[in-house]
Amino acid sequence: MAAGSRSIQVNLFRNETWEPRLSEPVATSLRRWIQRDGTYRLATQNDSDVVVDGVLAEYNRNGVSFQPTDVLAVRDYDISLIVKFTAKERATGRVLISSTVTGRTTVRVTADEASAERQVAPLLAEDVARRMTSLLVDGSW
Repeated sequence: MAAGSRSIQVNLFRNETWEPRLSEPVATSLRRWIQRDGTYRLATQNDSDVVVDGVLAEYNRNGVSFQPTDVLAVRDYDISLIVKFTAKERATGRVLISSTVTGRTTVRVTADEASAERQVAPLLAEDVARRMTSLLVDGSW
């Protein structure tokens, strides 16, 4: 199959995590990665060959390094986002791929921890999108 001969539509993913405003960066990053790859043409209307839907299932924050003078005070967090997604043929409804990916990034704790996490959301979305794109374009289907 020639690159760009099939089209793909990426819908906004349902956010089931406690962290708001993650759906848009994930969808935007996935669209950008798909365009960059070129295997599929990106479709924005309901005229695509393949439709991608998903759920932002888990958002986790784990301390990975601590202040040298206070072992209870976290210096860096590992942020992970688990995304469950499916790609279906629009015409038949056949599931082409159903998978789960985990994206990760690290954030340095600042005086405003919430702001620091919001600033790394695009990096987290990029990692998720890169992993999803790899599965979508290199899949055995």
